Amino acid sequence: MCGRYAQARNVHELQLAFDFAEPPEADGDRGTRAWPPLEEVAPDYNVAPGKRVYAVLGTPPGDAEPGAPTGPRSLRTLRWGLVPSWAKDPNVGYKMINARAETVAEKPSFRAAFARRRCLIPADAYYEWQLLPDGAPGAAEPGTSPATDPGHRRRKARARKRPYAIGYTEDAPLAFAGIFERWRDPTRPDDDPAAWLWTCAVITTEAAPRLSAIHERMPVVVPPDRWAVWLDPAAEPADLHDVLARTPADAFEVRPVGTDVNSVRNNGPHLLDRVDDTPEPEAATLF
Repeated sequence: MCGRYAQARNVHELQLAFDFAEPPEADGDRGTRAWPPLEEVAPDYNVAPGKRVYAVLGTPPGDAEPGAPTGPRSLRTLRWGLVPSWAKDPNVGYKMINARAETVAEKPSFRAAFARRRCLIPADAYYEWQLLPDGAPGAAEPGTSPATDPGHRRRKARARKRPYAIGYTEDAPLAFAGIFERWRDPTRPDDDPAAWLWTCAVITTEAAPRLSAIHERMPVVVPPDRWAVWLDPAAEPADLHDVLARTPADAFEVRPVGTDVNSVRNNGPHLLDRVDDTPEPEAATLF
């Protein structure tokens, strides 16, 4: 799963990294009802569910033209935790920060967004936690998800957590495969910008072998040569599922970090610092 990450780049840095075809402000007059807004977000080394985050969007579906660029077009601001358009309570988003690649095209909460509203969510690195069981000193187990492990809460309660930061070895941003939605607050008038809530979720998949000793899941990271496909509103389902299977995990650096990251109250670049010389874990030695 992906429940915490770091993102410290500003608007200009993200524009350069994602090679926007036009400045992010160029289509800012669409309005918050038609398209997500762009609001400045401060550097955050401990992004948690419910926070406002940057997302890179492609061509709006209604603006797509044959032969027109479909890749990164603009930067927008969304709340992390997807709220379906039909939801009665926006707080449901806190339970839907991730969508599983295996079911995102079929789940009622995600399928419409997967079909028409896809985005890239930039990150410097994401955090994941390995379990160190209290009853087995020296042993380590991969973290699990409540959705797949009935014993998740029990295992988590009986273990310490070793955090890792995972990102590209080069100074380049990760691009999580994301989906986004628009929710209408029925208590507010149409002309109130706050009437429209834009939210997102990160798509996750089975962890690559070199990461599976830390956690059973990982976020889908879209490599640069597939950004345009992912953001194309007319992309075929087969092409989208191909993107979901192409996370370049071999290009990632995996490093242990300090336990300050365990609390969302802690923030700052020190959260990404390596804490010791613990070697990268190998799945074969932990099972």
